[in-house]
Amino acid sequence: MTAANASAETREEPLFTARLTPHRSLSPTGFMVLMLALVSCSFTAGLAFWMIGAWPVVGFFGLDIFLVQLAFRLNYRAARASEEVIVFPDRLTVTRTTPNGRSTEFSVNPYWARLEVERHPEIGVTGLMLTSHGNRFAIAGFLGPRERESFAAALSSAMAAARAPGAT
Repeated sequence: MTAANASAETREEPLFTARLTPHRSLSPTGFMVLMLALVSCSFTAGLAFWMIGAWPVVGFFGLDIFLVQLAFRLNYRAARASEEVIVFPDRLTVTRTTPNGRSTEFSVNPYWARLEVERHPEIGVTGLMLTSHGNRFAIAGFLGPRERESFAAALSSAMAAARAPGAT
């Protein structure tokens, strides 16, 4: 391989690119509003219990705030996971990033790869699997059924374009 071929390979344009991330419906501002409301309710209730002499209960109101904060932190940490799917004429690459930042990548030839779509009659698409040479890779696991349906259609057409004559 010459230097010209190597640079041409790196400049190759993808046929399809998708970055999949988990959906989180609560924005950071919404989280702050929720926590302020929780703190104010807990403080008010804690003060009422303190006034009637049940002061040990006040600690539990602080504990619930801590546990809700911890649950949201873990949820937002899990939202850092992602999958990036790129289809080139000669390869299909999936890069998975875990919430702690570790990445794993696998690559298959789109000519030999198949996209298996698992469907439920009432729910819709429940799973997507890339298969090639006896290997199976689950993808788009954190998407909802509608998003999986749309993603499966787009990926299938990109894989068909990669298989088309003259794509390489």
